[in-house]
Amino acid sequence: MKKVEINELYQKNAAMVYKYLCGLTQDTGLAEELTQETFFQAIKGIDRFRGDCKVSVWLCQIAKKLWYKELERRSRRKTVELDDTIPSGENIEDKCLKRLEKIEIFRLMHNLDDVTREVMYLRTAGDLQFSEIADIMGKTENWARVTYYRGKQKLMKGMEKWTEN
Repeated sequence: MKKVEINELYQKNAAMVYKYLCGLTQDTGLAEELTQETFFQAIKGIDRFRGDCKVSVWLCQIAKKLWYKELERRSRRKTVELDDTIPSGENIEDKCLKRLEKIEIFRLMHNLDDVTREVMYLRTAGDLQFSEIADIMGKTENWARVTYYRGKQKLMKGMEKWTEN
């Protein structure tokens, strides 16, 4: 791939990939790093791009995989930590229970199919509108709403089972 084509690829898609990653990561610095890594990986693997989808969709797929790798790396490194200070009115048991609930929600989200999980992340963590999610995913706004609703229903059922135990 020629340098001019690489620059054009970057110029046309960098802002979109960055916004997509900001929605996933909720961290502008990390989103910048992952955007750069996305284009690095894309340039390395441009020969494997079959043209089955738009280049922007392919780049978002690379970005998503890099984000998942980052999450895996963090989860391996992270140990359960309790803050030294507990806000007044909140005891250690309540704090642990809230953390367990949060972990369970993310575990349940992790078990969703890839598409539903991505819509859930973009809506909850990315705080994106359904129209923006539809644009990123190449679908309709109604599709984004329905996918999110179904994902939310699955999470609620999973949380009901979890609280019963």
